[in-house]
Amino acid sequence: MGTWEGVKTVAETGPKTRMRGSARKTLITEAALEIFASKGYHATSLGEIAKAAGVTRTVMYDHFPSKRVLLLAVMQEQNTVLVEYVGARITGAGPPRERMRSTIDAYFSFAQSRPAARRLLFDRTDEDDPEIRTVRQGIRESRTRAVAALLGNDIRAAFGLDPSEPMAEAMVELLIAGLDGVAQWWERHPDMPKSALVEGAMRVLWTGLGNPE
Repeated sequence: MGTWEGVKTVAETGPKTRMRGSARKTLITEAALEIFASKGYHATSLGEIAKAAGVTRTVMYDHFPSKRVLLLAVMQEQNTVLVEYVGARITGAGPPRERMRSTIDAYFSFAQSRPAARRLLFDRTDEDDPEIRTVRQGIRESRTRAVAALLGNDIRAAFGLDPSEPMAEAMVELLIAGLDGVAQWWERHPDMPKSALVEGAMRVLWTGLGNPE
């Protein structure tokens, strides 16, 4: 699991060569992701993000004029990464059962390889800021619609529903929330093999509790 201290060490001990603006921006967003996910929005300061990224406050403000703007940018960026990461598995080859297995595996792989991103997107929801709440809800709804569209053919075949229908989106919410609940449990029980979690989730989501294979 990554920690923001690791970002700080790299930034402080790395070569002091002049970087392009895009590279500095990436350092800032990577440091912000780790610290926001670890400490939360209110307990995080722009100063510690700048220090962890190895940039000055002036450079920080050149890219992000406020802490709110930085948080929203990082959330949008990581949500895009998540949707693309899982979407590549959903739209892959194979029958629906195998695509479901690949989708479950992809989400757990994302949670394992990018724990800070998962925490920021799903756990850190206590900002108590109207603008952030609105954007966070918009991100959630766009993620649900995107996954519903990716699962469109399977939803039509299995349930006779158009993926844009409210019930289809509700089922996708159930899928996402269920998988993330397991990912949260996995953080507390890291010794559990990912393969076992995938099989358990498949049993519930595909086969159904108490139903034979």
